[in-house]
Amino acid sequence: MQTAARGRRGNAGRPKTGKPNPIDVHVGSRVRLRRTLLGMSQEKLGEAIGLTFQQVQKYERGANRIGASRLFDLSRVLDVPVSFFFDDMPAGVDFTDDEEPMHAAEDKPTGGYEPDPMAKRETLELVRAYYRINDSSVRKRLFELTKAVANAGSFEAAE
Repeated sequence: MQTAARGRRGNAGRPKTGKPNPIDVHVGSRVRLRRTLLGMSQEKLGEAIGLTFQQVQKYERGANRIGASRLFDLSRVLDVPVSFFFDDMPAGVDFTDDEEPMHAAEDKPTGGYEPDPMAKRETLELVRAYYRINDSSVRKRLFELTKAVANAGSFEAAE
């Protein structure tokens, strides 16, 4: 009886499509976001928690699920509360069915889970560069300029 229960676990939590669970992808992207914002390499993070950088890569992609104790270790090393990894969870992630977690977008023709734009390298590099600007008035003017350019693009698209 016990072997049957163990055998059931094999694919639990992973959609039949073979794609990573959207929750695992989100948690992994939050690990990557924080690691990158700290300027820490995958290798350094791995060393800090006793893993190889390849394992850190798998966690960040959502290919491997992060267990509770490992998530706790990551929260300590990355200096964030465990809840940080679940912040900004995308709408449409189904928490009710452990066998086949789904993302609402999977039903749409665009298909699949879209990673958080905040986890993109370009965004992270931009944020780090922005905070390296020492003069707060220059930083504020750059912020206002960026908003103005973005709003101008939205305004032109509407016309």
